[in-house]
Formats: sequence, structure tokens, C-alpha cells
Amino acid sequence: MKAVILAGGEGTRLRPLTSNQPKPMLPMANRPMLEHIVKLLADHGFDDIVVTIAFLANQIRNYFGDGSDFGVQMRYASEDTPLGTAGSVRNAAEELDDTFLVISGDVLTDIDLTEFVKAHREAGAFGSIALKRVEDPVEFGIVITRPDGFIERFLEKPTWGQVFSDTINTGIYVLEPEVFDFIPEGEVVDFSSDVFPAILEQGKPLLGHVVEGYWEDVGTLDAYVRAHTDILDGRVRVEIEGFELADGVWLGEGADLDPSASVIGPVVIGDNARIEAGAQLQPYTVLGSDVVVKADAFIERSVVHDHGYIGPSVDLRGCVIGRSSDLRSHARVREGAVLGDECFVGEYALINPDVKVYPFKTVEASAVINSSIVWESRGARTRFGRRGVTGLANVDITPEQAVRLAMAYGSALKKGSTVTTSRDTSRVARALKRSIIGGLNLTGVTVDDVELATVPLTRFQVKNSLAQGGITVRLVPGDPNSVSIRFFEADGRDIDEGIQRKIERLLSREDFRRAFAGDIGDIRFPPRALEFYTSALEGSVDGDRVRDAAFKVVLDYSHGAVSLVMPSVLAKLGADVLAVNPFASTASATAAADDLQIRTRRIGDLVRSSGSHLGMVLDADGETAVIIDDTGKAFDAVDALLGLVTLVVEAQPGARIALPVSVTQAAAHIAEARGGEIVWTKLSDAHIMEVASTVDFAASTDGGFIWPTFLPAYDATVTLVKLLDLLATTGRSLSGIRAGLPTVHVAREEVPTPWEKKGAVMREMMELATGRDVVLVDGVKMLHPDGWALVVPDPESPVTHVYAEAGTEHEARQRAQEYATRIHHMLG
Repeated sequence: MKAVILAGGEGTRLRPLTSNQPKPMLPMANRPMLEHIVKLLADHGFDDIVVTIAFLANQIRNYFGDGSDFGVQMRYASEDTPLGTAGSVRNAAEELDDTFLVISGDVLTDIDLTEFVKAHREAGAFGSIALKRVEDPVEFGIVITRPDGFIERFLEKPTWGQVFSDTINTGIYVLEPEVFDFIPEGEVVDFSSDVFPAILEQGKPLLGHVVEGYWEDVGTLDAYVRAHTDILDGRVRVEIEGFELADGVWLGEGADLDPSASVIGPVVIGDNARIEAGAQLQPYTVLGSDVVVKADAFIERSVVHDHGYIGPSVDLRGCVIGRSSDLRSHARVREGAVLGDECFVGEYALINPDVKVYPFKTVEASAVINSSIVWESRGARTRFGRRGVTGLANVDITPEQAVRLAMAYGSALKKGSTVTTSRDTSRVARALKRSIIGGLNLTGVTVDDVELATVPLTRFQVKNSLAQGGITVRLVPGDPNSVSIRFFEADGRDIDEGIQRKIERLLSREDFRRAFAGDIGDIRFPPRALEFYTSALEGSVDGDRVRDAAFKVVLDYSHGAVSLVMPSVLAKLGADVLAVNPFASTASATAAADDLQIRTRRIGDLVRSSGSHLGMVLDADGETAVIIDDTGKAFDAVDALLGLVTLVVEAQPGARIALPVSVTQAAAHIAEARGGEIVWTKLSDAHIMEVASTVDFAASTDGGFIWPTFLPAYDATVTLVKLLDLLATTGRSLSGIRAGLPTVHVAREEVPTPWEKKGAVMREMMELATGRDVVLVDGVKMLHPDGWALVVPDPESPVTHVYAEAGTEHEARQRAQEYATRIHHMLG
């Protein structure tokens, strides 16, 4: 016997879940609803199936194919415009030359179809309708039958005053092919309102057969969640994929469940999902394939579709999360809320009950969403941040996205250009770099690959070769799950905002240059890149003077690529080196990043016990470092900056120094005392590097130092070599430098600020600054007799930063809080 599945509906009441997939393809316990129907039909001997399709029809065709994988034969009848339930079946009439069954592809049921067909045949009916008794029949079409079971009349969507029966039409029919005499071809015709009343008028026998078993019209979001609950409670006979690990806990193939995670059934965990330590999966949780649930996340009565990322301490209760959505740490989604596919929810955001977020939308960090997001994207993120393009490896930044990003960058360069590439020790960086090389080559760009290298070595190679730019791929410091793709200009600096915007435009339009086969770029491996770097570095200082000082140093290489660079440099300078963590290793570097303070103390102890002149803990990428003096005491970021400013102006009176506008005014006093000059910069690394090319020294507030005569970018190796040269030149010790540094008091506050309010905040600050001396390099810096206050909006997050300096710690904190309070009051 043949069957017809009606699968052409758009499922508008199930949006946003059905915004970009047909309703029958919605996952139900990790299988499409339509697959459950196909299996039910196959179990009852229906092996010849016609599927009527319309909305996003190819998704159904591509998934089921000819049906052979499901033990049936499947064919498809397409309709260009909606034809109604009967009209769509009429569209498949040529396939239906005998008694056939009609069933909807978007219901969940386990009724006995064999028994239903048997009742139809025994009654000799022209057609039969499967009826179901329900408690609330008002939302359905009521069918009134005679005592012999044949139908007397229909009531579509009755009021309670018209409820004369509790049996409803399930939309499951057994029909004879003569029914097509009642269905005009090419017209919109419905079984319940058009065909069946016409059959009754002609006196044809229509059987109303009351069926037992489970039946749910999954037509609303509430019904979708309820159907999952019924599956997990065993109210409906549905096969759940996976191994039943415990009573009511199903674990899919390849799933990774940490032993310390809490799982209270009933719960379904899909194939290749990963549940980390401390996560809590409460009853009625369904996780799709490849879902990642990070530490301390809490999920209860919620459905998360395939490829979802649930960040640390995320809280989900009674909600549905669409495919490939990304929820960052401490985000909360409440009862009845639904996120469509590929949504991004920032840290600490709250999505309140019954809110619907449509596909591809962004909810900014700390936002509180009380109404549905349909068209707008609340605070959509730009791809570029402080460290280039950064995101979760294989979640935000996939190989496909890396290729597109590289093609956008390659298209922004001239055809035939050369780009230098590198990576760190991690496997994910190696894989993504290969994708990037492919994307660049396909736009006609040749790649010089220096393979495993520090960031400064990559910059140096870009600057001193024929390359027009550079890309490096690396893990984000302190976050082994995230990766950054960083872009460099021809002089080795970070690309500026103008180039970033150009890449963004090309990406959004997918306006990529596609080279012909003969114009595809090549891949080259530059020889002796490290040798050229070390030779140039040795030539940047007085090597004889450094060698004569016979420095002893203790270094922690942090298992990074810097361990490949530093030994040959220091050997040429005659330094006596005690090396810790001296080999490159991703796993070791990841572990080492977690205990920086412990390692710093260890290096300090080694400096003290060995009588060394200084120590350094270098970051794995070779850009920044913690400096330790000859007594084993570590400099904090502020003292390290002031100490190097002191050494630079002592060795080179009148030096020009570039510093971010948030740096203490003590730096200016130190420089001016020796005839030096401070050039204030924006807080961004890109601007510091841009200004650095015009000065003698530059620094950031987090341990990054720039020596422009060698490279206009951060380089910890150069910092060590230059520091040794400065100490040899001045005859000073680091402990002596520290003893002469002033005590500074700088406080900082952060104020959550919606994106749309940032402009108003800065306007308010400008009005407040009227009559004061101000510095407008980045944000608004208002000068006070004993210090200053700086208000600057964050370029990546919905936050406003407030910095303040004063004569004491209490006064600085009070000043910062005063400005933060003003912003709070302005925001209401």
C-alpha cells in the first residue's frame, strides 16, 4: 500500500526555528520529525511513499534521497504555490492508483496504522479519517460520528458552545483513488473544509475511526517542547539514537561526558557532543550532535540543536536553541525563549521569557532582551578586534571561514602580491593556516610560509622581504579554546582600521577575486629567516659592550616558539642563560599559561639564588614579557614601563616616547626631566604601532614594548637585548631603577553601556569638560591639578572605561567612581 506524506508547510507558528528549514525537518530527539513518520510507515509495511514538498524542498530531497537508507522507496511531488492539503495530494495523483494513506509530516505519533487500514477495508468506506479524543478540542476540527462509526458532519474550530464531541481530525486518512473526482486539479483545496463535506453531500461513506496511541500536532513552539517531554517520558514509542547509559540517559556515538558533570535523566546527548566538568544537565534536556557544553553550564527542560556552543556558566531553562548558535559565558535564556539558527549571545546577556530571536542575530554582551529580535541585530559585532579576528576554534573560526577571510584579504591586495604566513605550536593553528594559504593562493597571491615562528619574527620577515602583508594564526593567550588570525601591513605593523573595513566589506559581499588556473599563487618557504632576524638584532645594539658586561639571565620561554629564537640571539651576545621551559609544545604552553604568577615567582627565586642580573617570563608568542630585577622581584606592568622610560631617557636624553593616553603622568615627568617628550596615543595596539614609527621608544600598558629602529611592533626578544644594552650603557641595575620610581595611583572602572548610548555618553563628557584642559587623543581625558580622568568607549564590547589618577589610591578610586556614577545616572 502506498502512502502520501504532506511536507510542504512553512510552519510559520514555529518560527524562528522554521525560518530557514521546513517544518518537517525540525529535529525531534535529534531526528527530523519527517524521519519519525517515515519509520512509522515502514514499520507498518508502507514501503512506497510519495512526499509532497514546497517550502525549502531541497532540504527534504537531499536528506532522504530515494528513501533506500530508510528501507522505503520515496518520490516527490513539488508544488510551486500552496495547493492545500487535498490539492497537494491531487498533485501526486498519477502515483496513486490504489487505496492509499495520507499523513502529515509534521506530527508526532505512534498510532497503529495497520489496524486503521484494516478498519477502513472492513467497513468498505470511500474514505476513513483517524480520530483522536482530546481534552481541549476547540483548537481542532471536531468530527461528529454516528453509532456505527460513520461520519455525520464536521465542525472546523468550534466554540465551546458547539463542542458536541471530543474526537478531532488527526489529518491521517485512508482514501480510495476515486477521491480525486472531488479535487479539482491545480486549485487550492483542503480535505476538511472542501473535499470531505462534498463527499458526505453525495452520500459516500466516510468512516471516523477512533485510534489509540499518541498523537501530537507539533504546530507551535509550546507543542514542540511538550513533544520532547513526552518522548523522554516514554508516552510515545519513538526510537532514540544512542546508548542508554543509565535509566533515561542516552549517550550518542562519540559523545564525551566528563565524569564530574552532573546528569539527571531523562536526558539525550547527541553524537560527538562534549560535556565538560561541572556542567549540569537536568531532566528533559536534549542536546544535538556536536554540541559543546562548557564547565558549570546549567541546562534544564531545554532543546539545543546540532553544533550549539554553550559557554561556561550559561543558564538555559525551558528554551530552544537553534542550530550552530553560540552562547558565551554566563548568558541566560529563560522559559519559552527561542533562538533561531546561528545566533550569537554575548557574555552575561539575559533573554527573558517568551522572547524569539530570529536566525543570524547578535545579542550584545550584558544586554537584557525583553522583546523579540526579528530584523535588527542588537549590537552586531565586527569581525576585527584588538588581536585581529578572534573566536572559538572550529566554532567561530572554522576552516571554511578562514578560507573566506583569506580570500577577502587576498582580494584587497593586488594580484601577484606576496603574503608571509606563520603559526604557533598548536594543531588548530596549523590546520587553519593551511586553509588560509589555500584562500590566498586562490586569489592569485603567493605565500611565503615561515611555518612555526614568533609573531615578531613574522613581522620582521614581512618588513624585510618583498611581502605586501602577513598573517599569523595562534591560540589566544590564556584561552586554549580560542584562536586569533592577525594581519600585518608591509612594514610589519598591524593593519589599520581602513584595511579592516575593506576586508569586512569584501567578506559581507563575498566579492572575492578568483584567479584563473594559471594565475593561482605559489607557496614558498623562505630560507634563513631566523638567521637574518638574529643577525639584524645583534647589529641593533653594541655587541661588544653587552658581551663585556657578561650578563647572567634567567628566562622562561613558556614552551613557545620564542624558544627557537632566543638561544641563538643570546649566544651571539655572550650572555650566560639559565633557560626554563625551553622547548616548543602546545600542551605545555597551555598548561603554563594558567600559572603565570607561580612561574614568575620561580624565575625570581632562580634569579636570586643564581646571582643573575635579571629574569624574564616571555609569552609563548614572543611579544610581551614579565621583567624580574636582580633581587628576584617582578615588575608590574606600570613599573616596567616607567623603568624602561627611565633607562631610555638616561641613555638617550631628549628621546621621544609614545605611550597610551591612559598611562600615568609620572611617565611624562620622568621623560621631561631628561629633555624627553611623550607623544600620547590611542589605547589600541594598531595606533601605538603607527605612532611608534615616528619616535624612539613606545610601550603599551600590558608589558608590550616597541623599539622602532628595529621593528615598529612588540617584541620581547628585542626588549631583552635592548634592556641588556641599556643596562650596560648606564651601568644601572634594575633594582636601582625600581628604587627610584615614583609611587603612582591609577584606578579603573567599567560601566556597561549599550552601543546606541555610547555617543550620548561621550557628548555628556564633552559638555562636562567645558572650561577644563582636555586631551582628545582617545576618548575624553580631563586634567585635574593632581591628576586626570579619562572616559573612553570600548571598541569591542558594550562598555565604557573610566581611568583616573590622583595623589592617593583612595582619591584615584573616588575620582574614577565619580565619573562612573555620572555615566550610570545618564544611562538611567
